[in-house]
Amino acid sequence: MSLDTRAAVTIDKKAAARDVRIPTSTSSDKVVGSVSHVVLAVWSLVVVLPMLWTLLGSFKTTKEIFKSPFGLPANWNFDNYVNAWVKNNFGPMFLNTVIVVGCALILVMLLGAMCAYVLARFSVPGSRVVYYLMLAGLTFPVFLAIVPLFFILQGMGLLNTLPGLIITYVAFALPFTVFFLFSFFKSLPYEIQEAAYVDGASEWRTFFQVMLPMAKPGLAAVAIMNFLGMWNQFLLPISLNSNQDNYVLSQGMAAFASSAGYQVDFGAMFAAVIITIVPVLIVYVLFQRQLQGSVSQGTSK
Repeated sequence: MSLDTRAAVTIDKKAAARDVRIPTSTSSDKVVGSVSHVVLAVWSLVVVLPMLWTLLGSFKTTKEIFKSPFGLPANWNFDNYVNAWVKNNFGPMFLNTVIVVGCALILVMLLGAMCAYVLARFSVPGSRVVYYLMLAGLTFPVFLAIVPLFFILQGMGLLNTLPGLIITYVAFALPFTVFFLFSFFKSLPYEIQEAAYVDGASEWRTFFQVMLPMAKPGLAAVAIMNFLGMWNQFLLPISLNSNQDNYVLSQGMAAFASSAGYQVDFGAMFAAVIITIVPVLIVYVLFQRQLQGSVSQGTSK
């Protein structure tokens, strides 16, 4: 390359650098940004302050809560947590909730992923009908199914049992899981699937070892959403599970608040609330990066 040519190249690079436009924010952008930050700050206070007040109240006695509702506890002890866990039977209810939500989450993720994969990747007769029926399941209100579910579970001998709750949770979470994962499996490249077939992989091995790991962001996102919905579910267990030995945490909270009447131990009740919400916060904090990654990946596709 001659000196003239190199000089021309250098000049072109500098000209290209000058042509790069740096985005500038207008006055309207600044106004929108400022308003957005104010709204988010107010919303954060609305969410955080009640949780902080509940946390402080869980270390107080009922008399201290009414005397100084916004003050710090006089003694930082865990008596309320012990009372909630032992005396009010929150330990067994916590275990029941973990069993029901854990088993239902595993089943719905496995069945939902398999169903979404088949509907998205194979031309099965009637697949569109099945997909639209799944979408119709999203529009069906839960309270309309309570009476039929009651008699169905009663006929199966699963009324007032943990397996009955697990099956019910799976049935109501399955349509959303299939709907959410359908687009992820649909967007995966077909060349990778064909390469797995060429290498001699069966349909099961292709799904579990090739395609399923590629949909990991979507699986993580829908697993978090299903976990939150199942953990906070109240209508289904209160209607289909009247056996106190099989109570879950949402039922326990309602029973605890209603059974005491006007003599509620608010300190123990606040401690029970903290026991209920802490697992949800831990799960979200641990997997929030997966949720953010799945959203960004879905929008980029």
